[in-house]
Amino acid sequence: MTAPVRLAKRVVALTRCSRREAEQYIEGGWVRVDGVVVEQPQFMVDTQTVELDPAARPVAAEPATLILHKPVGYDSGAGANPASALVSADTQWAGDDSGVRPLRRHLQRLGSPLALAREASGLLVFTQDWRVTRKLTDDIDQVEQEYLVDVSGELAPAGLALLNHGLRFNNYAMPPIKVSWQSERRLRFAFKRLQASQITPMCEAVGLQVLALKCLRVGRIPLSKLPAGQWRHLGPRERI
Repeated sequence: MTAPVRLAKRVVALTRCSRREAEQYIEGGWVRVDGVVVEQPQFMVDTQTVELDPAARPVAAEPATLILHKPVGYDSGAGANPASALVSADTQWAGDDSGVRPLRRHLQRLGSPLALAREASGLLVFTQDWRVTRKLTDDIDQVEQEYLVDVSGELAPAGLALLNHGLRFNNYAMPPIKVSWQSERRLRFAFKRLQASQITPMCEAVGLQVLALKCLRVGRIPLSKLPAGQWRHLGPRERI
């Protein structure tokens, strides 16, 4: 019988690498124990077979950012039906071509810095990366967002012009944005310096009732062909 040891120690003995490199191999998903990937350096092993992927590279695992197509009915926070419940290994889009190797750690400690209302659908960002969080909070005024808005009712005279620039709420002038008709009952909103929650009162101010909201784009990241209820990785070359 052999005494159990930490997986990192076994990898050091197996590869003659440093302890830090062993931890990076393990955290990067390059190490298998009896054929199963283990990502915890502190995992205890004794007589199990430990294997290192021949393609392994000892580099620190990067924080993940995931793009989810949120359906209607899910809160973006920790609500009764949170959108985070949709982020699992089973709901990763089969068409994910980001090139990011999926790791269990990518599904842990995710934050959703840019809210998407329960009644809205579309692109929602989950991230472990403080740089992405800062981009979508402190620097959000520099990020253009695009929404499709289904409406009913009769547009007031000059209503479209007012939506683009001219509405005021509580003595505050709304910033200039781009609003255009996409079809008879669908508007496209593209804006900076505006919160998505302001779309509904803006429409109401010009005689329209909002029936549906869908986020199509955040910065340079489009929803594209991502199916509802599924997610993909933000690729290493993609920038919000």
